[in-house]
Amino acid sequence: MNAREIMLGRLRAAAPKAAAAVDLDRRIDAHFDARRATRSASELAQSLQAAMTASHAEVWQASRSAWPALLAQQLDAHGVRRLLLDTAGAEGAALSQALPPTMQALPFSQPIEAWKSELFDSVDAGFTVARSGIAATGTLVLAPDAGTPRTVSLVPPLHIALVYANTLHADLHAAARAERWRDGMPTNLVLVSGPSKTSDIQQTLAYGAHGPRRMWVIIVTDDATEATP
Repeated sequence: MNAREIMLGRLRAAAPKAAAAVDLDRRIDAHFDARRATRSASELAQSLQAAMTASHAEVWQASRSAWPALLAQQLDAHGVRRLLLDTAGAEGAALSQALPPTMQALPFSQPIEAWKSELFDSVDAGFTVARSGIAATGTLVLAPDAGTPRTVSLVPPLHIALVYANTLHADLHAAARAERWRDGMPTNLVLVSGPSKTSDIQQTLAYGAHGPRRMWVIIVTDDATEATP
């Protein structure tokens, strides 16, 4: 028996039995449930907006019918001309139709090696649809896929994320339980709480060192209420 087999054997021996694991899960759930108040989707949206704004994201709320025009207007006003997005998805298609003629919608339809220079040098923004959001920390949960790989939210200087208010959770525990993360997770699940920032150099806060320096978020609600940044 080699060292690897010995180590794995010890880990298996120390693993909690099924009954003990179930009891532990129940106690963890009870702990979080006792401290978590029931909140509406609107209240969760307000909390998410406040937290993400505090992290230097720009956040709007808009109805399902209004968000494409609102976002297209903001993009045009800020000089975005080339937008990376999944044109085959419902949200990407809706946004593409709302864009002015001066703006180009670019699908991620080829390997990154084939257009790396173009991607890094001339794409102004990337658009993603979040799987869900966590209100307590102002965090979006992204599950990159073939149509919207991680590159879309990482490389362009502006990351735009759309999240539906009815997918918001109060906290991380609520998200993990409601979405049953323990039953299987994507290869790459990304938690995003604002634009890229670092204070590695002389403890001076800088944006955009390891990703987009700006972030916009659209919270899609079921009514016509909109909030300014």
